[in-house]
Amino acid sequence: MPTTTGHTSAIRAKKVIGTSIKDTTGEKIGTVEDLVLNKENNSILFAVVGFGGVLKIGEKFHPLPWASLNYDEEEDAYVVPYTKDELKSAPSDTIDELTKNDGVAYRDQAFAFYKVDHYWT
Repeated sequence: MPTTTGHTSAIRAKKVIGTSIKDTTGEKIGTVEDLVLNKENNSILFAVVGFGGVLKIGEKFHPLPWASLNYDEEEDAYVVPYTKDELKSAPSDTIDELTKNDGVAYRDQAFAFYKVDHYWT
């Protein structure tokens, strides 16, 4: 079943992880490092996007609401309506901290920061 952008609604995680994240100008701002899933309601809490650092040292991990990622075939990347500077001020932590206590705290922070509608309410 296609989404509003014309893409199918089903996608394999291995096709998502490792995909570039770009801003609307085409600048690469990160990479999808992981997906955090909610087993209780069969949803994606958020995508974990890594950026910054050198050779993964000092890299920050940001929870981005799944709904904010739009795959662009021409860019071969997910395009988000955020800049690298916006991501710098967004919630971030280690992957272990992002998923601590089921990831709910960072899900809530990310959805509030990016002003994305809560899928769980």
